[in-house]
Amino acid sequence: MKNVLFSTLLVLSIMSMGFAQGTPTDYLSADFHKQRRDEVRKLLPPNTAVVLFANAERNRANDVDFVYHQDPNFYYLTGYKEPNAVLVLFSETQTDASGKKFDEIIYVQERNARAEQWTGKRLGVEGVKEKLGFDMVYNGKEFEHFPVDFASFDVVSFVDFQNDYRDQSGNADLFDLIKTFKKKANYPSDYNPIKNDLYRMISADDGSKTDELVETVEKYMNRYPNLQEDEFLNDFVNAANEDMRKEIKNKVLVIQQSSNLDSKVLPMAMAKLRETKTPEEIKLLKKAVEISAVGQMEVMKAMHPNMSESEIQGVHEYVYKKYGAEYEGYPSIVGGGNNGCILHYIENSKTTVGNDLVLMDLGAEYHGYTADVTRTIPANGKFTPEQKAIYDIVYNAQEAGIKASTVGAPFQSPGKAAYQVVADGLLKLGIIKEEKETRIYFPHGTSHYLGLDVHDDGTYGPFKPNTVITVEPGIYIPEGSDCDKKWWGIAVRIEDDVLITNDGPVVLSAMAPRTTEAIEAMMKQPSPLDNFKLPKLD
Repeated sequence: MKNVLFSTLLVLSIMSMGFAQGTPTDYLSADFHKQRRDEVRKLLPPNTAVVLFANAERNRANDVDFVYHQDPNFYYLTGYKEPNAVLVLFSETQTDASGKKFDEIIYVQERNARAEQWTGKRLGVEGVKEKLGFDMVYNGKEFEHFPVDFASFDVVSFVDFQNDYRDQSGNADLFDLIKTFKKKANYPSDYNPIKNDLYRMISADDGSKTDELVETVEKYMNRYPNLQEDEFLNDFVNAANEDMRKEIKNKVLVIQQSSNLDSKVLPMAMAKLRETKTPEEIKLLKKAVEISAVGQMEVMKAMHPNMSESEIQGVHEYVYKKYGAEYEGYPSIVGGGNNGCILHYIENSKTTVGNDLVLMDLGAEYHGYTADVTRTIPANGKFTPEQKAIYDIVYNAQEAGIKASTVGAPFQSPGKAAYQVVADGLLKLGIIKEEKETRIYFPHGTSHYLGLDVHDDGTYGPFKPNTVITVEPGIYIPEGSDCDKKWWGIAVRIEDDVLITNDGPVVLSAMAPRTTEAIEAMMKQPSPLDNFKLPKLD
């Protein structure tokens, strides 16, 4: 009885630690989303209509769906978190039959008492007007009577459909909304966004870079075999002379001019906007990153050789929930020993991590914004000489990558800086014999944008202020590698989230220890979970 009482008190103690309490109030405002829509309009060509759909609901098994997650672009522009919705934006103000002027319309899920009893309250038309600040809001079923003629626009831009949505009951689900749009916009049954983009490039070719364009078309045809069936792409690539190519270009131009559909303008505008963060976004990103860093710290304290990978994952995610993070930003990666050599290892099924290194790549999603923080630690609290040697190379590579993350630097700068440190280190240890072998053990880049997606939208051009990226070098030496066996099974990745500023890079995840000395010191600290015991089960 004493032990049960002690365990109960301990759980209550853990639950009342210095974590954020109560309902968070730091959600993005309706004004933020409206401003984002206004910024999109500035990037649109004249006489353009933009059509953007909410994410699909996806089935997990039988009558159970995955937890719904809104399309990041849709959330960015609306703040609406429900499915079965469509947003229509216009580059210029429109006028309806009654003389009312508008530049945006949103169609949303209708209120339904029976459905809300099962799956939660819906905002409905009035809720979207009140909470999200839209003026023209209609129920989804009214999209069929949409009062604007798509054929009157020079460009109708959208994000092309992935065809992963179901036809559900009712007449205003995502399936019906997309079906209605396709009918109204004369969407061809064989529409292919990649082919459409290649046609656009061919019709815009002035002859100065035709050879490069031919190589580009060939590359895409090899990557997407269905493009090889296209007559004009084949003829363009195989044309015997420039006169034949001009003839093909003219034919493609006629095809281009016969349709106003576009799946490039909107994604490019969103990438440009989402690449740099507003102060409101940076605040939320910092919160997500700091929550994830605390998760790493608490696991360092709690770690011991008898823990399982899934138990380690659970401690991380418990911290996320205590801070009010709604989700994980991506499937959690916890790889002990050789499992760490699998870059996107998500099974997390090893029952004991033993004395191996444990690679932990996890990130909290807070109010839509996602962190991405990785630490690699020794399960027994002490790095072996071999583990430390590899770890220190990765650490020095990361330091070089962070230092290279400055305004105006090419996006590839952190990766190039980190690669050279890893190459030199592996050569010095004798793990590789030539620099070109580096990619055997360091097979990925170091950086991606971070925001509403863990791999966020961006232009991948020179770094701009208020951009958030990852810097994540790694070395992975699987069992059976062509090197001394003492290195086998060592996998190290260190990943931090970095804010690019005019004053230099700022490591947002710095509170989570990174050096071997700091990690070992943190692992000596007591954990609230040290005495947490559960009853044994048969």
